[in-house]
Amino acid sequence: MFAPSRLLNFMMLGCLVLMLSGCGFHLKRASDLPADLMTLEVTAQDPNSALYAEVLQELERGNVQVNQNLSADSPTLTLKADTLDRRVLSLFKNGQVAEYELIYSVSYRLERANAEPIEQFFELYRNYQDDPDNALAKANEMTILLGELRKQASRRIVRELAQL
Repeated sequence: MFAPSRLLNFMMLGCLVLMLSGCGFHLKRASDLPADLMTLEVTAQDPNSALYAEVLQELERGNVQVNQNLSADSPTLTLKADTLDRRVLSLFKNGQVAEYELIYSVSYRLERANAEPIEQFFELYRNYQDDPDNALAKANEMTILLGELRKQASRRIVRELAQL
């Protein structure tokens, strides 16, 4: 009694698997960099910045040789600046700030041998609700948000390098 419906479900699942595998869709890894960028010198205006550390980790995940045994004509990625600004979005009735928009700006430069340097700039945005009654919790939330923005920025830098 249950065998025909079970067989039908199995056949439908098999057809679905064949259709998905036959369409040629493959997920693209963000860290698939061109061959000339697989060895890369990474510098920063502030080598102690958290963004610099995040970019190094992201490149190492992509098996990029960073700052080791590099030739003189190796490409150079320079992290120029990362800044966090905030803009007031709303106020409480008493005039205190209720909500901010966080603006995380990043600029970097890629220099390759025999090519013009490429300057890139982007901004990431997040909304942040402030609560003066829970200042400690909101400070921790801000730290977590900033860490997530840095991770997202480092992934975006590597993605953009793959497309250059």
